Amino acid sequence: MSSVNETSFHDLFKSENKIPEEYKVPEIHQREYLLNGELVEWKGDVTEIYSPVCIKTENGLQRKLLGSIPNIGPKEAMEVLEASVKAYDNGLGEWPTMSVEGRIQCMQKFVYLMIKERDLIIKLLMWEIGKTLPDSTKEFDRTVDYINQTIDALKDLDRGSSRFQQAEGTIAQIRRAPLGVVLSMGPFNYPLNEIFTTLIPALIMGNTILFKLPKHGVLAHYPLLKAFKEAFPKGTVNTLYGKGSEIITPIMESGKVNVLAFIGSSKVANGLKKLHPKVNRLRAILSLDAKNAAIVTKNANLDIAVSEIILGSLSFNGQRCTALKLIFVQKEVAEEFIKKLTEAVSALKPGLPWEKEVKITPLPEVNKPSYLKECIDDALAKGAKVLNENGGSTEESFVFPAVVYPVNNEMKLYHEEQFGPVIPVVPFDDIEEPIDYQVNADHGMQVSIFSEDALEVSKLIDSFVNLVSRVNINCQAQRGPDVFPFTGRKDSAEGTLSVFDALRSFSIRSLVAAKITDSNKELLNTIVRDHDSNFLSTDYIF
Repeated sequence: MSSVNETSFHDLFKSENKIPEEYKVPEIHQREYLLNGELVEWKGDVTEIYSPVCIKTENGLQRKLLGSIPNIGPKEAMEVLEASVKAYDNGLGEWPTMSVEGRIQCMQKFVYLMIKERDLIIKLLMWEIGKTLPDSTKEFDRTVDYINQTIDALKDLDRGSSRFQQAEGTIAQIRRAPLGVVLSMGPFNYPLNEIFTTLIPALIMGNTILFKLPKHGVLAHYPLLKAFKEAFPKGTVNTLYGKGSEIITPIMESGKVNVLAFIGSSKVANGLKKLHPKVNRLRAILSLDAKNAAIVTKNANLDIAVSEIILGSLSFNGQRCTALKLIFVQKEVAEEFIKKLTEAVSALKPGLPWEKEVKITPLPEVNKPSYLKECIDDALAKGAKVLNENGGSTEESFVFPAVVYPVNNEMKLYHEEQFGPVIPVVPFDDIEEPIDYQVNADHGMQVSIFSEDALEVSKLIDSFVNLVSRVNINCQAQRGPDVFPFTGRKDSAEGTLSVFDALRSFSIRSLVAAKITDSNKELLNTIVRDHDSNFLSTDYIF
């Protein structure tokens, strides 16, 4: 095709009475936020929340109203900050001084209360961000698993710290201590899981949390406010709603935030860090932009390559930082690869999130369809074509995936992170071409290599392992398993997240030391025996 196919997907959306009762959700008009252990009533401005799922009405297709949330201002935001600062109390608050066992018990109570809200949260994920029922279910269950794995990892960490060490006439106990007030901000694409991969380890290590809810997926957290309230001491977790530019700026400018945990764009992250007046006191844990490439060589198993690239580029409509966003294919196999790829994309089932076997769903970002059209039009104007049937066809919030070929470095799709259902394919002669792309790219998160030739794969591994943080062999890029380190080079990340690494990222090693003398040994033995200190302890958590 030389242009985007204009096939209509109007019938994809349904009237209200055609939506199955078991997937309907009541409108949630939230008028409270969590502040200092209380659900404080909000009487000010609100922001209405609309679903990417459109409803057929007499006036045409309209995004369904899901509810509304508080739109707090700078004054209230600073009150939320002060509650977190007070609860931390320079490290002397109830939460940072609580024993590891005590914090684990609080977290276990939270998980118990969270699971009670499972069905509602899954439905809200479908309605708020358009995620399919299987993927919404997986996100919730994976998040619960992540919390339980974090608890187990903390037990292991604490057991390793439960003994004293001796060296050069000095005895010491080394443990990990919290850092302070953490500002946790996450993305819409995994509004539960991604945020909790920073919030949960930060919390369980003894930090207090300022929780800025994502723009999309915000209502999915409403059922959890009471769980946070009931499971943790007052002020340990406080929530922020509203425009980030209005409420986050004064919070960062105060200098009272010790850790910025942010998942989003590098541009926003850079701006936030610059607002802090004492940047050396700010630790940043960041997961940022990515333009992950796949490389399909002439020695690849094309069926495996196509299958994994479909998963990698179009799972949740390609709205993942770990999505494959640029596909390099060697010219010798390009024609066959493109044929298999376009057939596979054309066979994907579009529909609403709860419908069986649906793979492509509506997009939550209002401006995303027009942006994707802009990227596709730019490629078409510079010599590319949309190869698959219905590729790029749009209906309100819905965009059918487009395979765009041949893409070159003059096009937006070569450089910009599309974060949507567009698959740019770049033909290459020499294997140095995709390597050069990665060398010059601003991002360095992951790459996927498709080849069955051991020598070729070996050389590509050695070329890429120092350019990106993860090299995938004959499989899509991905975050998990959560026990593996998740990070990136260049503008893609700062700090490392995994079940184990995150606990270290949100804490610092601190130690108590003394010269080995009889009086000091007696003193330390008395403190440990009488359990007078939560830090200095040889208790062993099973």
